[in-house]
Amino acid sequence: MKLATVEQMRKMDRHAIEKLGMAQEILMENAAQAAAGLLWRETGIRGKKFVIFCGAGNNGGDGLVLARLITSMGGRARVFLVASPKKYKGAAKSNYDILCNIGGDVQLIGKADEAKTDVAHCDVVVDAIFGTGLDREIKGLTAEVIALINSAGRPVLSLDIPSGIGGDTGAVLGVAVKATWTVTFGLPKPGNLLYPGYEYGGKLAVTHISFPPPLYEHNELAMQTNDRILLPPRYAEAYKGSMGDVLFIAGGANYFGAPYFAAMSFLKSGGGYARLAAPASIIPFVAQTGREIVYHPQRETAALSLSLKAKPELAALSEKSDMVVMGPGLSLQEDTAKLVRELAAIIKKPLLLDGDGLTAIAERPEILPRRKAPTILTPHAGEMARLAGKTVADVNADKIGILLEVAGRLDATVVFKGAHSLIGTAAGRVYVNLTGNPGMATAGSGDVLTGCIAAMLGMGLAPEQATRKGVFLHGYAGDLAAGEKGRDGITATDILEYLPRALKDDRDNCIDADCYEPPVIL
Repeated sequence: MKLATVEQMRKMDRHAIEKLGMAQEILMENAAQAAAGLLWRETGIRGKKFVIFCGAGNNGGDGLVLARLITSMGGRARVFLVASPKKYKGAAKSNYDILCNIGGDVQLIGKADEAKTDVAHCDVVVDAIFGTGLDREIKGLTAEVIALINSAGRPVLSLDIPSGIGGDTGAVLGVAVKATWTVTFGLPKPGNLLYPGYEYGGKLAVTHISFPPPLYEHNELAMQTNDRILLPPRYAEAYKGSMGDVLFIAGGANYFGAPYFAAMSFLKSGGGYARLAAPASIIPFVAQTGREIVYHPQRETAALSLSLKAKPELAALSEKSDMVVMGPGLSLQEDTAKLVRELAAIIKKPLLLDGDGLTAIAERPEILPRRKAPTILTPHAGEMARLAGKTVADVNADKIGILLEVAGRLDATVVFKGAHSLIGTAAGRVYVNLTGNPGMATAGSGDVLTGCIAAMLGMGLAPEQATRKGVFLHGYAGDLAAGEKGRDGITATDILEYLPRALKDDRDNCIDADCYEPPVIL
């Protein structure tokens, strides 16, 4: 499903009104109809009492229409205005006048306490205070009203986005409504899906408010959810070499788990041949568990990290492989970091850089756009900050913008790991991944992701698709593990062990809806 920024949504609205002849009143009516339909299905309307808080803009206008519809469907709607009705314009003013003409219960409030009793005794609260265009911190009366809504313990429906959430960033602007459901209009906005905004929205539904498909599927909309990509078939005559031969350059002193998880997750995700090139001293320890991995002991430094002297053999091994993964657990020894940079410049196969490999390349990022083969990067926020030359705070404040800048400048497919990981491409496209859970914030989880992406490429997907599919399956495996064991205490091993089940569910087209719940289209 496509996403639209706040400005893109405004342009779509203007196009629908000015070019397609859709009156603003029609769009507002359709938005409220979708909200009423959701309420009808979730709670029922006849005989129920609804409290609707309306702001001064079009979001408030949507709430006014919804109040009329609830009344016509046998419910009771009481509207509390948090701003003077004199501020209404256009369709919002027309619908305010209509609601008053039919005897709607509308009250302008000066204090949140004036609505306290009604909120305490209603069946549902509707949040129609601010839409997606909010760009300032909420204070005063509206902040008090939001606090009242959040403390009431009643189900809450937010229209378009929970009031207080930034439409483009998902940031909480001072205070925000904690919704049970959100109906977003036209298309989801980034703030509907990015954290922390996502966890404020409850169950997310989308209505296209009668926009024609060419408008909400336009190629200029470069963001979308990371929807399911079909796995390549696994033919009866497949053999290990045909399912991907990947070289993992990984491991160092005190980092025995990272190379194991990366190489083994490749095999658990359907990959065929995992070769691990690691310092000679650590291979016996990794091999005790990873018996299916093929090992290539390498020359090492005094600190037991990979030595620059291993470069010729590693370059030769890369030539025999379909893909190279470099970085998990390599350490930050200068000799090793220099090895990473020199190999990245000469490896002619698709290259995935993770962990310490990203830290090493961040000192000479100009190496990457000179590469002829595809490059995949999988940074967390700290690593992304180093690649971007920014602080972690800067990166988290503008995740999509930083992601696109880094992907374009380094000519790479970049996975910005985190809650709802983002995949960005050099061509300027962004995919928001919806699988995964907080339990996956555990050592080794990123290494499992690395191997999963490599397996998807080994199975025949193109690098961008392999990255997207790997991120999806890795998150889904984590969801399966959390569903069975709970989010507290699952480990990288648990995620690893659920990868085959994740692939099976995917091939059987039976992804567990309790784990993966994309937005519903109304």
